[in-house]
Amino acid sequence: MTKLRIAVAGASGRMGHMLIETILAAPDMELAGALDVAGSPGMGEDAAAWLGRQTGVRITADIAQGLSKADCLIDFMRPDGTLAHLAVAKTKGVKMVIGTTGFDEAGKQALKDASQHLPMVFAPNMSVGVNATFKLIELAARIMYSGYDIEIIEAHHRHKVDAPSGTALHMGEIVARELGVELDEKAVYARQGNTGAREAGTIGFTTIRGGDIVGDHTVLFAGPGERIEITHKSSSRQSYAEGALRAARFLTTKTSGLYDMQAVLGL
Repeated sequence: MTKLRIAVAGASGRMGHMLIETILAAPDMELAGALDVAGSPGMGEDAAAWLGRQTGVRITADIAQGLSKADCLIDFMRPDGTLAHLAVAKTKGVKMVIGTTGFDEAGKQALKDASQHLPMVFAPNMSVGVNATFKLIELAARIMYSGYDIEIIEAHHRHKVDAPSGTALHMGEIVARELGVELDEKAVYARQGNTGAREAGTIGFTTIRGGDIVGDHTVLFAGPGERIEITHKSSSRQSYAEGALRAARFLTTKTSGLYDMQAVLGL
């Protein structure tokens, strides 16, 4: 059986470690590259040294070298790093699974432009459970489009640098689409002082950062006499890794295009 050759960006980090461990356990995949920024822990070491294993793949900051043997790159880094990887991946025809959040409009446009020639899955959250939650939120918003106040509450570890999370923002986009409005016009990201009564039709966001919380998301629909909460809680990064591998398998038959996890899961 020909194995799918996967490179991992951010190989020294928590998510990188989880991806590497999951790839090594997958019978249809092999680790083909490991990238990280210069000065990262483990630079130059075997990518699985932290597991007490030797794969022959060393962590490098040389993007071309890290992608030289890969069919697909899985990238959960920050936007500037992901875009640097994308520039090299385009020249080498390496497909990409991107879980990076925090892109500005120019960054998102760069992904769209590259996808005309390079297939990629770009999603704010690779978890199968989270993507099932997206569908539940869509249905709930379609039913409770009037008379309900909507709040999106998310919590992540203290090291996360962007807020609200990409997953929370995507949940807001789903709600806004079902309400027939633009999220930018209806989102409320902060409340302080004498704010007055809540404006009808707004979509509120609450962000929590602390400890080692992997990722919790709740969409709250508060109506007269009742409250509906749709919640997803991650206890491990394993679900993100498994979803990313599923996305990589999905791309094996693609030659171009920008896909999300809803497409990967057939939703």
